[in-house]
Amino acid sequence: MTIKEVIDGFQEGVEENAERNTYADELFQEAVRIGMELNMQYHTPEEIREIMGRLIGKKVDDSFRMFPPFYTDFGKNITIGKDVFINSGCHFQDQGGIRIGDGVLIGHNVVLATINHDLDPKENRKNHYAPIMIGDHVWIGSNATILPGVTLGDHAVVAAGAVVTQDVPPLTVVGGVPAKVLKVIPQEATQGCTPMSKEHGPIKERKVQYEKTV
Repeated sequence: MTIKEVIDGFQEGVEENAERNTYADELFQEAVRIGMELNMQYHTPEEIREIMGRLIGKKVDDSFRMFPPFYTDFGKNITIGKDVFINSGCHFQDQGGIRIGDGVLIGHNVVLATINHDLDPKENRKNHYAPIMIGDHVWIGSNATILPGVTLGDHAVVAAGAVVTQDVPPLTVVGGVPAKVLKVIPQEATQGCTPMSKEHGPIKERKVQYEKTV
């Protein structure tokens, strides 16, 4: 059994598998253990990057910065780009997948939630998973919540305290509960900015919604 097989098991319509569930439980406990290591004492920036690499199961770029504490219940379905900053108190529920592009700023106490529960009582609150895709140079303000299945386009801004339920177009500022478009940033404002360093797979492929209400 592999981590990829566990992640694939979070997809819709996948049959239950006892071996996979057992390994998933082990990975959940590993995330708790590593999270306690990260949060319970001081670490240098270099140590934080090393611990985060173990938590997410892949190397973290040397440009990554974070102020603990940080919380996740799985960790292995998080991908982090270059020059990313995560402020203290953030909660990433990542079984459905969290992809963070380059140059992203994430404020205090941000929640990224990739799991929803079925509303039908007969389904016993069955889990439904959907990824969160964060484009390049996105800024997410303090205490914002991003819900399952949301894509934030390049250079989007999420105001503090917003609850984002739908995709946010590039160069768009959203805020409120639920989040609505507050402002569109002119395309020319990005001239002279650091160019996007790489494609981030599904982030570039997914279509964003251009409604006035987000």
